[in-house]
Amino acid sequence: MEEFGRASASLESATEEVMAKDRLVSAKVNAKGELIELKFHTQKYRQMAPKELSTAITDVIERARKQMAKRVVESYGSFAPEGVDLDEIISGRFNPSRMLSGFDIPFPTGTDKP
Repeated sequence: MEEFGRASASLESATEEVMAKDRLVSAKVNAKGELIELKFHTQKYRQMAPKELSTAITDVIERARKQMAKRVVESYGSFAPEGVDLDEIISGRFNPSRMLSGFDIPFPTGTDKP
């Protein structure tokens, strides 16, 4: 529990920041993946097409979120039950039925899932 507490405490104030390759914009997210800061480092955005600017912004936000998700998985990975992939949980790909099927739980009538 102490290790879990330390992992939680270290992520409580953790942030990840990613800058665009052209240094136009950077995004900072917290451990929940929430955008907490968006900075424009040049005035180049004023001449960009809306679609191009939108792509640049969403790219840095998504990259920052992926970096933070990786950091969360690294911090909490050792606490996950055997067979549970935290990366799948964070990305929304986790299938709890697959995990529960290994517990020999009878399925409700008319279903193929616990």
